[in-house]
Amino acid sequence: MPALHASHALKRFRVLDLSRVRAGPTCVRMLADFGADVIRIEPPPGVDPNEAMFAADRWSGDFQNLNRNKRSLTLNLKKPQGLQILRQLVADADVVVENWRPDVKTRLGVDYASLSAINPRIILASISGFGQSGPYAKRPGFDQIVQGMGGLMSVTGFEEQGPVRAGLAVADSSTGLYAALGILTALLEREVSGRGQWVHASLLHAQIAMMDFQAARYLNDGDIPRQEGNDHPTSSPMGLFHARDGLFNLGASGEGNWRRFCDVLERPDWLADPEFETEKLRVRNRQRLNREIQEVFMQKSVAQWVDALNAAGVPAGPVYTVPQVFKDPQVAHLGVARECAAWQGGTRTLITQPVTLERTPADVTRTAPGWGEHTDELLQELGYGAQAIAELHQAGVV
Repeated sequence: MPALHASHALKRFRVLDLSRVRAGPTCVRMLADFGADVIRIEPPPGVDPNEAMFAADRWSGDFQNLNRNKRSLTLNLKKPQGLQILRQLVADADVVVENWRPDVKTRLGVDYASLSAINPRIILASISGFGQSGPYAKRPGFDQIVQGMGGLMSVTGFEEQGPVRAGLAVADSSTGLYAALGILTALLEREVSGRGQWVHASLLHAQIAMMDFQAARYLNDGDIPRQEGNDHPTSSPMGLFHARDGLFNLGASGEGNWRRFCDVLERPDWLADPEFETEKLRVRNRQRLNREIQEVFMQKSVAQWVDALNAAGVPAGPVYTVPQVFKDPQVAHLGVARECAAWQGGTRTLITQPVTLERTPADVTRTAPGWGEHTDELLQELGYGAQAIAELHQAGVV
């Protein structure tokens, strides 16, 4: 059975996915959703010491969401025959993605020099915690560790609480997206040069890049970012406020928004107040301004304020729980969640790609594959006959 492509956009590319956990699968998921033929290469039963957890988690929503639109091939890379099959796949592939420790690929002969000797057009994408070289290169990299080392925890939460981790895997997910961008750039460059190259991304570098304006403030202005709770460090009024029946977020930064905001709240006196004359002054005098704003907001409901502010062009929105997110009419209109038939029977609900190509859109056509579901199919594509495939199974190669 041929590969089922989710889209025509990347249909001509084949990707070998050797990655695990989150950053690598996030990267490869984007390529798969846009139609690349992604082959997830996994160890056969009895090889991975974490096998029990790996097998139990396979039906979880997280695993299904990360690994949809892929085919699964079991391959024991500790055996010479397993490495030989991988090399056969590399000869006709476009991209290999891995997130091993930097020394592992060299030991296995799956480093860029070895792969490019087989296929000069191959692109190897290596994802690591701390980079491919340097004093921390061999350290294991986990999202929360890097949130701490990349500065995110120092600016998240309230000052009196101490450092707080973000509620999602910022380092993992951003590294996966940066790596996917690097792969697509390398594929574009290959159309000119005819040659592949080594792409690498690290959680540490990606996390610091995600600090963006916070890091730039320090590097260029000497302004050390700190925890500001729900307030914005450089804009005001902006943050979380109470209405009569709940909480909502306000984004009235900039002079235009500020003037419109004062109009909605019927407070022209704030426009004339010297302590609120500029954005910097409104940040400096935030406590007083927020206190006065809060008194007005308690007069109406969240829905009333959100509607009135947005009607005037001032950004505002409710604070949802996760179940409430998926009940929102705009979320439904955007098609954020998609129900998909699963190979085990039943369905899984997955998150669609947040970027839309109108002519060649991404799609979610199938859930994550069963463990080794496509092993025989892929070996047949490589030219192995039924007897040879049976022998590979018997030898524990696949």
